[in-house]
Amino acid sequence: MHIAITGAAGFLGQRLVQQLLARGELRQQPITRLTLIDQVEAPQPSQSNVSVTSLAIDITKLGALDSVLDQRPDVIYHLAAVVSSAAEADFDLGMLVNFDATRALLEGCRARELSNTRLIMASSVAAYGGDLPDVLDDMTALQPQTSYGTQKAMCELLINDYSRRGFIDGLALRLPTIVIRPGRPNAAASSFASSILREPLNGEKAVCPVSINQPLFVMSPDKVIDALIHGADIAQEVLGKFRAFILPGITTHVAEMLDALQEVAGPEAVALVHHEQDPRIEPLVASWPARFETEKATQLGFVGDRDFRQIVDAYVAEYH
Repeated sequence: MHIAITGAAGFLGQRLVQQLLARGELRQQPITRLTLIDQVEAPQPSQSNVSVTSLAIDITKLGALDSVLDQRPDVIYHLAAVVSSAAEADFDLGMLVNFDATRALLEGCRARELSNTRLIMASSVAAYGGDLPDVLDDMTALQPQTSYGTQKAMCELLINDYSRRGFIDGLALRLPTIVIRPGRPNAAASSFASSILREPLNGEKAVCPVSINQPLFVMSPDKVIDALIHGADIAQEVLGKFRAFILPGITTHVAEMLDALQEVAGPEAVALVHHEQDPRIEPLVASWPARFETEKATQLGFVGDRDFRQIVDAYVAEYH
C-alpha cells in the first residue's frame, strides 16, 4: 500500500508517520511506501522496512503533485494548511494554500481517475460560526466567521461533490482544537490552548489571550492520529451522502484546563499563566462553537478522550 501525506513535516504529519510505521498496515494491507510532502523535506524515520520518500514541494505551484499522483497512491492524507491567524492576516496566502492547492489536488486525482484513492483532509470546527444553536451536529449549516473557516468549508463541499461523482473517495474530518501540542507556540489562534499548559509544565510563563470562561472543543493528539488512521479503513458504503463530520472531542473551558494544570503541577504552575485578553485572538476563538453532537463519528467507530485530565496526564507521561 502506498500512502502520501501533505504537510508531513508538521506536528500532526510526523506523528501520523510514526503511528503508520508502528502499525505496519492500513485498510488490512501492509504499508509498503510512504511519500512525505512539505515545503521542506520531512525527517526520515530512523528505522523502517517501508520505503519512505521525502519531497520538498510547494503544493501551490502548477503541477506540483503530478509526480506523486502519477504513482496512484492508495491513501492521501491532506494535512497541509495555512493556520487560522495566518490565513486571517494574509487572505491571498490562505486562499492559495488552503483552497487553490486543495482544488488542484482534487483535479489531479480526477484527471488520473483515482476513484478508489481515499483522500482524507484535516478540516476544522472553524467551518462553523455565526448564530448557532447551543449544540451543533454534522449537518448544522456552515457559516464560518473567519477566512480559514471559509476556506475549509469550501474544500469540504468540493470533496463531497468529487466523491459523489466518483472522482475520488474523499473524507473531511473536522478536527477539534488539538491539545496539548509539544514544541513552541505557532501562528494558530488556538496555539494558546496548548501554551497555557505546556509552558507552565516546563516551568515557563505563558499568556492566556481569552477569558477563563471561554469554552473550547478539544481532542488530544493521540486521538486525532487514531481518527486519521481509522478514517482510511471505513468502507465507502457506510459513510453516507455527506463526507464531512466532526470528530468526538470534549467540551471544556479555560478555567477547567487550568484546574487540571493545578491538579497535576500545583498552584505554582497556574501562577505562571498571565491573563491578557488579545483583541486579535479573542474574536477568532469566540467564533468557534464548543458543543457538538458527534453521533455519526461515534457510530463509525471514532473514539475521543474521556475527559480533560486524561489529556494532561497523557502529555505528562510522554514528555515529562
